[in-house]
Amino acid sequence: MKTMPNWLEKRAYLTPEKEAVITEDGYRMTFNQLRNDAKSVATYLQHSGIQSGDHVAVLAINSYKMIVLIHALQYIGVVNVLLNTRLSEKEWEFQLSDARAKLLIHDPVFKENIKDTVIETIDMTSIPLDANVAENLRTTINQEETSHIIYTSGTTGQPKGVQLSYDNHWSSATASALNLGLHNDDRWLLCLPMFHVGGLSIIYRSVIYGMPIHLFEKFDVEKVHQAIMEENITIISAVSVMAEQMMVRLGDGKYPDSFRCLLLGGGPAYRSLLEKCQGKNVPVFQTYGMTETASQFSTLDESHALQKLGSAGKPLFPGELIIANEGHEVPMGEVGEILVKGPNVTEGYWNRQKANDTSFENDWLHTGDLGYLDEDGFLYVLDRRKDLIISGGENIYPAEIENVLKQHPDIVDAGVVGRNDEKWGHVPVAFVTIKNEALNETDVIEHCHQYLAKYKVPKQIFFKENLPRNAAKKLMRHLLADEVPER
Repeated sequence: MKTMPNWLEKRAYLTPEKEAVITEDGYRMTFNQLRNDAKSVATYLQHSGIQSGDHVAVLAINSYKMIVLIHALQYIGVVNVLLNTRLSEKEWEFQLSDARAKLLIHDPVFKENIKDTVIETIDMTSIPLDANVAENLRTTINQEETSHIIYTSGTTGQPKGVQLSYDNHWSSATASALNLGLHNDDRWLLCLPMFHVGGLSIIYRSVIYGMPIHLFEKFDVEKVHQAIMEENITIISAVSVMAEQMMVRLGDGKYPDSFRCLLLGGGPAYRSLLEKCQGKNVPVFQTYGMTETASQFSTLDESHALQKLGSAGKPLFPGELIIANEGHEVPMGEVGEILVKGPNVTEGYWNRQKANDTSFENDWLHTGDLGYLDEDGFLYVLDRRKDLIISGGENIYPAEIENVLKQHPDIVDAGVVGRNDEKWGHVPVAFVTIKNEALNETDVIEHCHQYLAKYKVPKQIFFKENLPRNAAKKLMRHLLADEVPER
């Protein structure tokens, strides 16, 4: 059994008076205060009957209390089931049942939504922060234990609960630091939802690195811009749709020299976006990761950020990555499925033996993502295997077409899916959000013909006010596919 000190306990011992969390309304908490609050909540939950090994679900929006709660559950040694706030009541019910949760701790805004939940519930705001701290809280971590179960989006079939261990989180945090480096003045802006692994990972990086978090309930481009300009933010994690808004807001301005990293994940980045960032001297580090890898797995390093534009870099130390087809590694430059292996990769899905048998092969995880390695070993992510469109035997990657569509000055957002076709099997169609109502289907298709092979050009354009995105702002193509009319 591998053990180490509880991360928050150790951090509060090392730097008790250093800032830990700065909220968007200006409250500033030290690591010592965070530790005391977490221990107080842990004591309350223990008195409520929660014990080590229990599964406890959390349904909450980003807040200081949620950070406290995540650390409190770690002090007890429970498995924390983080629920996506944007799901339906039926989806929550399934995950609570599937995860065998003993208790649901919820934000008060969800009180009406979970009133029929069969398990016990606690309003998180009713938990006091001034309880006498119990003496039997866990101040060490068994690194092999499961800390979280986070359910995948479930775009096809029922979602699967990804089991993440403390060692997965630790390995992810240390690998990220070896790539991005650590600066004494680092401040990480957290606006991703904390129930997603991208947001959760920042909480652990904070206590492991001794780094303040600037916490936002959600992404707000004006508030984010102001924080970067005035609060000495050095790093922000974002997805493409956020970065697009940031570049528009920045305009002809310039971020402070202290801002050293826009960590861009959540799927393949549009080349036009990367070029915009490059033109404004915004330091973008494209990254590739997933819930199953406890966030980042491969990230472009600073020295290659410009000459390898569009690449997600190389796997972080000590992870391994190969490209394979039908069980065999493919040569450099050839497209295949991305397979990963390393200490930050989950050991498997909760209560899903069949999925584990098909997803893992000799410790390699089949990610379901498509990509290739260039001659220097840099990863380029193309798309999800399930989103691939095969038209007349040709592979079409939706992200490539979306990239071209978003280069049009009047197109704000774009999503591409396949449509059944008697002649070709499938053909691409596009959904676009526009800012100029004069733009028509012919205009959009002509734009695509300038940049794409004929078979890649969308055969139909649908205009839509907003495209469906999840809480992490990832495009949900399966919902767009449901809107394509039958032919």
